[in-house]
Formats: sequence, C-alpha cells, structure tokens
Amino acid sequence: MIREFVDRETESALLEEEWQKDGGRLIILYGRRRIGKTRLITEFVRDKKGILHFAEDTAPQIQIRRLQEAIAQFFDDPLLATLEIATWDQLFTYLARIPLPERRYLVIDEFTYLIKNDPAVLSALQKAWDTAFAGSNLYILLSGSMLGLMTDSALSYTSPLYGRRTRDMLLGPLRFADARKLLPWFSFRDALKAHLTIGGIPEYLLKAGDYPDYRTFVEREFFSRYGYFYREPYFLLSQEFRELKTYQAILNAVAVGNTSASSIAQFCGMDARHLYPYLEAMTRLGIIEKELPLLGSRRQGLYRIKDCIFDFWYNFVFSHRQEIEMESLTGDAVDMNPYFGKQFEVFVRNEFARSVLPGYTVGRWWYRGEEIDLVAARESDASIVFGECKWGSLTEREGRGVLTRLMQKAGGVRHDRYPNERFCLVAGSIEAKDRLREEGFLIYDLEEIEAVCAAG
Repeated sequence: MIREFVDRETESALLEEEWQKDGGRLIILYGRRRIGKTRLITEFVRDKKGILHFAEDTAPQIQIRRLQEAIAQFFDDPLLATLEIATWDQLFTYLARIPLPERRYLVIDEFTYLIKNDPAVLSALQKAWDTAFAGSNLYILLSGSMLGLMTDSALSYTSPLYGRRTRDMLLGPLRFADARKLLPWFSFRDALKAHLTIGGIPEYLLKAGDYPDYRTFVEREFFSRYGYFYREPYFLLSQEFRELKTYQAILNAVAVGNTSASSIAQFCGMDARHLYPYLEAMTRLGIIEKELPLLGSRRQGLYRIKDCIFDFWYNFVFSHRQEIEMESLTGDAVDMNPYFGKQFEVFVRNEFARSVLPGYTVGRWWYRGEEIDLVAARESDASIVFGECKWGSLTEREGRGVLTRLMQKAGGVRHDRYPNERFCLVAGSIEAKDRLREEGFLIYDLEEIEAVCAAG
C-alpha cells in the first residue's frame, strides 16, 4: 500500500524550480537514513523522463555496469549495452555524447555507495560536468544517507564537485503537525509521545502507524529483541563511525543527564581534551547538539541528544538490554515521564512556541543551577517571554506555584533590552487556565497545542 506523501512542499518546489531553469543542473540531496529522500525523489520524477538509478554497496565494476545498463535501456542504445566500460570517466564521457533536445534527469540514489567504493567517480563527474553536462539539458540529482561521507566528499571545498552543484538540500524531519498525519489511529497525546520518541522520521512514523496506540508500538518495536528499533541506533552509528564503543559511551552519558563536556568525559573515563572530536563528529551529523543560553555567557554550552531515537534508545533500550533479551520488560516497568518532560520542553521551544510567538527568538536559560525552560525575545517591541513546561497535569494551585517560581527566576536574568515581559506556562493540562489568562499569563495545554497543530 502506498502511504500518504505528507509535507515536503518546500523541497518539492525547489526541485521543480531547478528543473525549469536553463542548462545543466547538479543537485545534491542528503539526510539521515529513513528521512524520506527516496520518496521525495520518486514523487518528483513521477511525470518526468529520465534515469532513476538505485546504487548498491558493491564493487565499482558492478556499479558501473548497472548504471551503464540503465542508461542504455533508457536511450534504447544497443551499442552502449555491448561496450566494455571499465571506468566512470568512460561512462560519463559516453553519456555526454548523447544529444538531449529536452530536459532529462539522471538520479543516483545513495550516491555515497559509489563514493565509498570508488572515489574516482567524483573526479569523473566533475570532468564531464565541466566539458559537457553544465551546458546540456541534463538534470543530475545525487542523494546520500552517509552524512559524513556526503559532507566530506561531495559538499566540502576539497571535493571535485565544489562550485559545480547548483543546489544542495539537507532533508530534515517532519514537523509534528505533519508527522501526526502518519499516525491515524493514535490519540493526540499518543501521537505526541510517538513524536517525542522517534522524531519526525517518515519511515519510523509509518512503522508506529501500524499500531493502535503508543504503548503497543513501544512494547513491540523497542522492548522486543525482534523489534524494528531494538538495534536501529546501533546500525545508524555503525554506518558512520568505527569506534562504536566510544560513541555509545558518550551517548549513554548524555542520555542519563551528563550535559557538560567535563561530566561526559568523567562518565566515560576519558580525558576531556580527547572528547571533543567525537562530540564534533556527532554534532555535524545532527545526532547531538550544543546549546547555549539565550541570554547569558557563550561559554556555558551544554550538550543534548538532538535525534530523538538516540535519546529514547539510550535511556530505555541500552540500559535494559538484558531484560529485553529475556523478554521480561514491559512499558509499565520503566518510568518514561522524566524523558517525556525533557523532550516536551524541546518540542515547545522548537515547534509550538514558534507558532504562538511569531517573530521571537526562542531558546532557554540557565545559570548556576537555575534554569528557565523557555525564553523568547523579540526586538521589534522589546518584549520577552519567560516560560515553564510541564508534561503532566497541574491543579490551579500547582500552576500558580510554577508561575511564582518562574517570576522569581526571571529576576536573575539580565534582560534590560527587553523591558516588556510576560510569563508563560505550558503543560499537559492546567486547571482554571481561563482565570490565569485573565490575569495576563500565557497559558497553553494539550488542547491548545492540538488546535495549533490542526491549523498547520
């Protein structure tokens, strides 16, 4: 069954814009595995003519032969099919000689497999581009999932393709408003929990969408040794890195609450000076990120796991592997609420706040043990919003207590540039929220979040 193709309007429009331009086009599309690159490509080329080639991780000669066969078949070229072609240079040179009176595409999906097994493909493509493809009607689209290899070999200034590409696109995860469309059976709360667990990765969401609710999904696919996600983060790491034990130790350290470089190094038994190359490598690939307080010292950076699947896995699967192998772990056996509380804060900052606080720069603040979950500042009217996020339900008394402590903490933030301040509370549910709003507070719970998501 072909599933609904959601979102990606911006990316589809950019690909179409390149298609309509004159001359040769060279687009590089990259993103983590399962992000939806292949689906985007197949939707884009659906009504167009050209060659869609799916590369495989195999010997260069086999790769050359397979692409040669695809080109020969598309152009109905029996001569090409019989030629002994041994190099990428020969193949691209032959392709360059085929006249193209109209726009045609050459799409190579998982181009990183070609680079990995024969880096000479880059120089061969550069030569063909400079001598023929740039002035032709050929639309070349190269996609790849090995982010390190794609960045270093195809996008960096040392790459033979540097300065040739007409556009590069990093495909990111779906926003929750779009991701929810792939979870038709889930309640809103369950859909949000799934998003906080696996992020906006289309293939992951489709897997979750096969289940009636979040609990069943997690028990079957995470807490089972036969589950789809039981080894997934390990496979993702092994695709990019060799020193897996070190990367796993670092991710485990961050997942359980070690967020400064010194505490991560101490947890892993490493010298902090040796830690940074690993942190930088995972930051470059979007697995972790370094956060800085919105208003505060730029030297107070803390690390967090950016990719939800890694955060959830190292919190609950990595630490319970023995029980999972013995088939003795259920969703009731682990308390996920602290995890959801942490990820709910991130969701509010990265998605929800940007919808209800347009024009604001959004982040958080911390200093000497004090922390504010949400800080949003807007230059145009010198306004600032301080907010707290709570995953659970709050009584009116609890809500007022949270807001009182928030106002006290806000007094320690240097925000002279923003004299117009307001205070915000976001929670799963909040009793007497209308009364709090009448007093000037910004109050949101899952009911408002659902309405905002439904509005797009």
